[in-house]
Amino acid sequence: MTTNTVSVPRTGTDAEPDAGRAGFGWLLRSEWTKFRTVRGWVIGMIVAAILTVFLGLFIAAGNNTACGSPGGRQLTGKACLPYIPHGPGGEVVTDSFNFAHQPLTGNGTITARLISLTGAHADITGGHAAQVGSGLVPGLAAWSKAGIIIKQNLHQGSAYAAMMATGSNGVRMQYNYTGDTAGLPGKVSGASPRWLRLTRSGDTITGYDSADGTHWTKVGTVTLSGLPSTVQVGLFATSPTYYVTNRSFGGNSNQGGPSQATGVFDDVTVSGTPAGGKWAEVAVGGGGPMGTGPGGQAGSPSGGGPSGFTAADGTYRLTGSGDIAPATPGPGSNLPTATLQQSLTGAFIGLIAIVVVAAMFFTAEYRRGLIRTTLAATPRRGQVLAAKAIVAGGVAFLVGLVASTVAIVIGDHLETENGVVVLPVPVLTEIRVVVGTAAMLAVAAVFAVALGAVLRRSAAAITIAIVTVVLPFLLAALNVFPSGVGDWLLRLTPAAGLAIEQSIPNYPQVASAINPVQAYYPLSPYAGFAVLCAWAAAALALAVYVLRRRDA
Repeated sequence: MTTNTVSVPRTGTDAEPDAGRAGFGWLLRSEWTKFRTVRGWVIGMIVAAILTVFLGLFIAAGNNTACGSPGGRQLTGKACLPYIPHGPGGEVVTDSFNFAHQPLTGNGTITARLISLTGAHADITGGHAAQVGSGLVPGLAAWSKAGIIIKQNLHQGSAYAAMMATGSNGVRMQYNYTGDTAGLPGKVSGASPRWLRLTRSGDTITGYDSADGTHWTKVGTVTLSGLPSTVQVGLFATSPTYYVTNRSFGGNSNQGGPSQATGVFDDVTVSGTPAGGKWAEVAVGGGGPMGTGPGGQAGSPSGGGPSGFTAADGTYRLTGSGDIAPATPGPGSNLPTATLQQSLTGAFIGLIAIVVVAAMFFTAEYRRGLIRTTLAATPRRGQVLAAKAIVAGGVAFLVGLVASTVAIVIGDHLETENGVVVLPVPVLTEIRVVVGTAAMLAVAAVFAVALGAVLRRSAAAITIAIVTVVLPFLLAALNVFPSGVGDWLLRLTPAAGLAIEQSIPNYPQVASAINPVQAYYPLSPYAGFAVLCAWAAAALALAVYVLRRRDA
């Protein structure tokens, strides 16, 4: 990037009082004057803003959905979306399962022993496993579920609490789609059954599990605000999309297909009013057994086909598909979803322009020989570094704040109109993503300024900044290293700061791999940002030490 000659304000004149008398405020104004009078640096920041906005909008505009039958009417955008259930917290959820239920009025308890949990899923491995049905082979997805549930009503997205066994994650108590508490570990079998219990007292639901039916352990307690007097209780089974991720250089490829789970229960008791009611089956959200849809085709949920629920001699067998969980981006989603930060994809490219400008903000003075004048005017070298860091960081923050706001407002609108479900988040989370992105760019700029002070040469400072802040993200996203190595790169390097953009949590009850392309990071947003801040602080400390010990 080409820079113009930097003019340093003279000291001791009427226009600019002596730095020793004027103090740090004069120094800040002086550094700001340097920055704004160099056309190349101003253009660099404008380019960073343009890249942040327009690359994000380009990606948002490219996400489009289309639907329609051959020879029939073709639809696009929002017209292609099915009904989208929302949970009690306003989040988009998946709520599809097979439910054998009966009403419960007032307080009560449901208890059941789960003696078997088996399943089947789409044959996407290329193996020769025995066929269960057309296109299905035996096996359980990691988050296949079967157990007992208390649900506000039969509508998708209504409040619930459930005790369940899972395919690979032991017993869990889950509630209102986002809550998850671990219970007994291990898999269910005839030799190792699981007793499950839910107790209602007003709006409070308490879950228990037991390995022998005698010694019970409380797994958790949750309050479901506003539960009606009569709720639905019973047995449920469901199983999410089964998929296999193949990692290769340049990205991931995902193969997926439907799955189902079958739970076998006995010793089922319901106490309360009315106790001993009749069981009724309903496939909530179409979550019945696979292969029982119209025409009996495999891979379609039940819709008028054979029942997935049988009861004989006190034993209950229930088969279902789908999931009860928050909707997340990734291959397992049954909706075309996007996250808030997808519109901020351009911020990653804008980051490169910002660190280039920030590094040159210091190195240009060494190249032009103007650093001697600056340090002569302000002998306290640490103050010079601080002033440059504040100016570069402040400009980067302002650029990032404006660009991020514009990108998200326009980008989310484009994606919604194109039929993409932008997963909603609380207002405070949205503010954290926007302001956090601006703060991440600002801290990266400070880091680059410090590198410029230490290394003195633009090429070296820019290279180190990009290698430490930008390259780890690319290496992890492109699967250059095994996933474990990539995760540690995003934990230990300044690239960890990009986690501040993550808006959807890494829900434990949803199978989602750490993938920065989907804005999933190994560290929480604030922990990742703290790592970047630590690197910037360390670089500043080293810069102060170097500035004080060597000649200009």
